[in-house]
Amino acid sequence: MVAHVLTVAPIGYEGAIVEVESDSKRGLPSIQIVGMGTKSVDEAKERVRSAISNSLLEFPAKKITINLAPAELIKDGAHFDLPIALAILACSGQLRQKEVNDAIFAGELALDGTLRPIKGVINIAQATKQANITKLYVPSQNVKQACLIDGLTIIGVKNLKEIYLHLKQESILVSNGHHESQSISKSNTSHHLDDIYGQEQAKRALIIAVAGRHNILLSGSPGAGKTMLAKTLTNLLPTLTPQEQIAVTKLHSIAGEIDGEIITERPFRAPHHTTSQIAVIGGGVHPKPGEISLSHMGVLFLDEMPEYPRSVLEALRQPLEDKKITITRAGGRSVYPADFMLVATMNPCPCGHLGDTKKECSCTTTQILNYQRRISGPLLDRIDLTINVSRIPNNVLLQKKTSQNKQHLTAESMINVAYEHQKKRYGRSNIYNGSLTSTHVNSMLQIDDAAKKLLSVAGERLGLSARSYFKVIKVAQTIADLESSETISTAHISEALQYRSMTS
Repeated sequence: MVAHVLTVAPIGYEGAIVEVESDSKRGLPSIQIVGMGTKSVDEAKERVRSAISNSLLEFPAKKITINLAPAELIKDGAHFDLPIALAILACSGQLRQKEVNDAIFAGELALDGTLRPIKGVINIAQATKQANITKLYVPSQNVKQACLIDGLTIIGVKNLKEIYLHLKQESILVSNGHHESQSISKSNTSHHLDDIYGQEQAKRALIIAVAGRHNILLSGSPGAGKTMLAKTLTNLLPTLTPQEQIAVTKLHSIAGEIDGEIITERPFRAPHHTTSQIAVIGGGVHPKPGEISLSHMGVLFLDEMPEYPRSVLEALRQPLEDKKITITRAGGRSVYPADFMLVATMNPCPCGHLGDTKKECSCTTTQILNYQRRISGPLLDRIDLTINVSRIPNNVLLQKKTSQNKQHLTAESMINVAYEHQKKRYGRSNIYNGSLTSTHVNSMLQIDDAAKKLLSVAGERLGLSARSYFKVIKVAQTIADLESSETISTAHISEALQYRSMTS
């Protein structure tokens, strides 16, 4: 008798249905797993053997062959343990085939038969729904994540004995059909705009960047407050929508950064400048998401941007345009979303005091040029706003501030107004000015004649590229949205051009 149990193999950002076949014959007791499984899958035979025995079930003293079909698909992960164990129980007659039909099973077995949480459970749940299967068995720790996908009956399992008794109708497990999206209040421990003294122009630029989801570069001397300004973004950005929660949680689960949790706050990723290109972009033998994908729907913060390797910075160019990253390796090809806000900081020179009114710069002209050239022109061209952050006088730093956070609350209100204008204009809540194409700019945005003339003259004098030209318009549209203006005027274009002075 050949038993069949269904599971899912997470393949990159997607998932594929896998049929676990089990056959037993007379011969020396053994178990062999075929079907392009990795080391973690091959080691399942030892975990399954112990789990079945320690669950007071009978492990058949026969020659057992496990096939994972389709055979040409690479299978990776310990979640194949549970379907393999059930297939063995079915082919040995301890379970009937009809008792394991019409359901997907996934879970890692401990030696005593308990189930451990697995990664990629949202991939598994989405593949289950696409296959028109409604019942999914997962470890109890993964139930919350799986319930993010509507239309499924999710059954959480604690151990192998428990699911065996459930399938035999001797002890029924409680199912979960939906997940109530959580309303999360923003953390009070993060920085607010009111915590930063002065820097009004930089704060204004941050509000514009958040309102239109534009990339921003903060340049200034050490200790001017660049990093603190960047960290206020976690409180300026809105909370994740239910659909965004699914995408962000899914990516972090695939990367193995979470077990059964649901991510409800926007990611703020700040990789160190020694981080490798693969860690930032993603990859590996079996491609996994990198920092740019883990910052999807959030912020990628690069502190002291010129200190990052040139290869890492240049690798950001394509994801900044396409909002996704395609990783091709010998082990497979994966496409991961990478819709993030790039927020970067840099010093104006190696010593950091170029243009400082208090300290004299000790760098030579050659050192300054070599330092600034570490960020290439094409990458700077993809940054919408560049702001020079100046030093704040020390006597201002001890001034008392109110606990009302009025400036921050005003900024949040302005940003929400801009979001509503964009939602109304584009008919969707997930399209922002910063992600518009040139076609959208021409067809959807209204620019008055005087603003067009100013932009044309400025474009010639500043030598704006086609990309920079459209970025000025998109930033100007965000400024107009903040002021609830239907048309882009000369004042909006003038302010947007101020933020291109360094990148042009």
